[in-house]
Amino acid sequence: MIRAQINKRYTGFELNVEFEVAIGVTVLYGPSGAGKTLTLDAIAGFTTPDSGRIMLDDRILFDAGAKVNLPVRERSAGYVFQNYALFPHMTLRENLVFAAHKLPRLERHRRIAELLERFRLTPLAARKPTELSGGQKQRASIARALIADPRILLLDEPAQGLDVTLRAELFAAVEQVRQQLEIPVLLVTHDLEECFALANQVLIYEAGAIVHRGPPLDLLRNPGSARVAALMGGFNVYEAEVVALDPGRQTSRLLLLGSEINGPHLRGVFKGDRVAICARPEELRLAASPGPNRIRAHVRRITERPQSVQVDFGDALIVDVPRSAWGSNEGGWWVEIPPASLRQISRGNLQESTK
Repeated sequence: MIRAQINKRYTGFELNVEFEVAIGVTVLYGPSGAGKTLTLDAIAGFTTPDSGRIMLDDRILFDAGAKVNLPVRERSAGYVFQNYALFPHMTLRENLVFAAHKLPRLERHRRIAELLERFRLTPLAARKPTELSGGQKQRASIARALIADPRILLLDEPAQGLDVTLRAELFAAVEQVRQQLEIPVLLVTHDLEECFALANQVLIYEAGAIVHRGPPLDLLRNPGSARVAALMGGFNVYEAEVVALDPGRQTSRLLLLGSEINGPHLRGVFKGDRVAICARPEELRLAASPGPNRIRAHVRRITERPQSVQVDFGDALIVDVPRSAWGSNEGGWWVEIPPASLRQISRGNLQESTK
């Protein structure tokens, strides 16, 4: 368990976050410059916060009030850097030996052999970093971070620069750590695919603050605000007018994109209010004829994807269509927006809610 309250101020930027995470992979997700790596550096001891407290299990790593600030070597934190940080003049085995120098000799040899085998690096042990692929360097870096049996693992954008195949290898390596080691893993990324492939829990960062948190699927179902929906990407975000409310049936009637449609239950709004709502493109459907909750739309752009076709109808109306269901339609298209696909993310003007 890691409990952290971190405040660090620089000219023009302030990191002010508080969180508690348990065993499993917690992803720090958000744009570059949001404070994600700075958070890892504060936990590892490379950066000293101006105020706050950091605890790892029952140990205080940092406490500004009590003037406790353990050095890096005493924090039991494994750190995987963006650039791998392997010593170029050493072989892979020598890199691991250096990281394990505090262990007793027999334990050191046993631990190195175990990690080389676990991450499929044994045949590469005599090679230097320049002779390794990007994926091999990444696995070697994770093995080195785990050599001293840390109580927390910190990974700073581990998939950066890796191709599709190497990313899959990395994901498998992180999954292996999650299954075999009962420690918290904090992983920094601004890649949504990486986030959903690896995370048990997500902390969404923006401008030095955590603006939303939760399991990945919960964030998809409820991004919480228009701003978080924009940070995560992939949401259709609309401003709609409340035409009618039926609290008994937990439904609403909305004026959206010039058409009236059935909507979900809305919180804290009245007839005539404007509300920001969102929907995922994969939850919308295409139809060849009019019908309930269907809006007439004209194709602006088509984007081919490996498993689907993304159809952009303009006005923030984007639909992901299974490839098997896509084809030409001379009569044009209607986009069906199921009420259950709509999530309320704010009350009031959409532009204000995204600030």
